[in-house]
Amino acid sequence: MTLSSPGTASGKSLRNRTKARELALKFLYQVDLRGIETLQELDEFLAVGSHAEEIVGFARDLVHGVTKMKDEIDVQIQDVARNWDLHRMAAIDRNVLRLAVFEMNRRDDIPDKVSINEAIDLGKKYSTKSSGAFINGILDRIRVNSGDESQPKDPSDSPAEEEETEAEIERT
Repeated sequence: MTLSSPGTASGKSLRNRTKARELALKFLYQVDLRGIETLQELDEFLAVGSHAEEIVGFARDLVHGVTKMKDEIDVQIQDVARNWDLHRMAAIDRNVLRLAVFEMNRRDDIPDKVSINEAIDLGKKYSTKSSGAFINGILDRIRVNSGDESQPKDPSDSPAEEEETEAEIERT
């Protein structure tokens, strides 16, 4: 399998998805703090954030998907978040988790390991250094609970250790 460099169409597409996730996270954070009525500002927010239709479209799909399935997603997170109340988690971490769980549940075109690694990167970038490990632990438990046999279950093979993620492909 040949990996695309960032200069190719496929590499650009991967970077675009990362950018779209960042936009979606920023908007979901606002929704979390200001309320669901903030959703009416999504198109304006995305127009300021990017002019690329691929980025805007993917970000819009993520935001709508997460907000529509928020209650179901929150139950999944709470079920595996040992000794953590969802509302006491850092707002960024909570929304990174929601975004990744939505992708893992509803986006068959995105491997779970990619969603997990992208979430870890978002957590490290926008939250704390320890957020990456926290996010990885929660998402890996959700992945294991979903019965995804194609993903590694051994902690040493954790998705955070995988090499072929969107973020890694971008750096090549």
